[in-house]
Amino acid sequence: MTGSLAPDPRQIKPYAKRAREDRDQMMTMLPYTQDVAKATAPLLAKVSRAIPALEWPHHAPYIEAINRLKKEKNAVILAHNYQTPEIYHCVADFAGDSLQLAREAARTGAARIVMAGVVFMAETAKLLNPEKTVLIPDLEAGCSLAASITAGDVKALRARHPGAPVVTYVNSSAEVKAESDICITSSNAVRVVESLGAAEVICLPDEYLARYIARNTKVRIINWRGHCEVHERFTAREIRDYRASFPGTVVLAHPECPPDVLDEADFVGSTYAMSAYVRKNRPPRVVMVTECSMSDNVAIENPDVEFIRPCNLCPHMKRITLPKILESLQTERHRIDIAPEIAAPARRAVERMLAVT
Repeated sequence: MTGSLAPDPRQIKPYAKRAREDRDQMMTMLPYTQDVAKATAPLLAKVSRAIPALEWPHHAPYIEAINRLKKEKNAVILAHNYQTPEIYHCVADFAGDSLQLAREAARTGAARIVMAGVVFMAETAKLLNPEKTVLIPDLEAGCSLAASITAGDVKALRARHPGAPVVTYVNSSAEVKAESDICITSSNAVRVVESLGAAEVICLPDEYLARYIARNTKVRIINWRGHCEVHERFTAREIRDYRASFPGTVVLAHPECPPDVLDEADFVGSTYAMSAYVRKNRPPRVVMVTECSMSDNVAIENPDVEFIRPCNLCPHMKRITLPKILESLQTERHRIDIAPEIAAPARRAVERMLAVT
């Protein structure tokens, strides 16, 4: 049995509306035939714990079409851990956190990259593959962190703290990366900061990730006040309620959460680290304090673990759907292009990060 907690209606309403629109598209555009059922049967068996059988006829025609078309067009689909199971497990060639996606983007041999994530991830893929076609299925798949800071803000911070290196979370625009010395992800933040040998660094844009770094290093951290709209809404009281409602639960939290939430957790780490923790330790019952599709995806890979699902949805990630991925492959919309004067310094910041890790 899997526990669950009620999602916020403000998140569910727009997501549900988009889901209904996508289901309508599926029912009117692509038929669920015997050939489609046969071709996708192994995938249905894999995701049956997360996707009800009733929904499969809506997903399967798109899954079959996407998997066929990406081979024809020499395309690879990269999916973030927050994507829904029908994307993460059924059409993605590679799935992971921001660091894993950056590494995979750097070494893929495909001519086309479709980013099932958000725009800054597609920009990072383009920075590392300037000669390839990089597509994002929905240009409105943004990020509250990326929107929280501008290149002008970074310049102003440099002026106030001369000599301090600028360390920027990959959850940022190409323009902000271009004003930075090096990038980080939640997987490698402390390691990258300490590799600089500086007494103080400017760490942007996530305040809570910066405070997490400060707890784990002697380097003085100058932070910004950006927040992830998913992670900032968790509270320490919620964590205590999980433990009271579901005794024996192991709590895993993302470092983008507020400090009091991290204090209540049994383990703090990136989405990759949380997934690895579950695979290695096999806790009987776990709650992942992060975007709720993450639990769905990890649960499929760990059927012996019970997942308690706090449901904070990322409205930006949920803009990426199977119909939009197929349309992106068919029409090569929407292409990511970055001006050369921005791409060159932004690429250096990402490549410096990859060299450290």
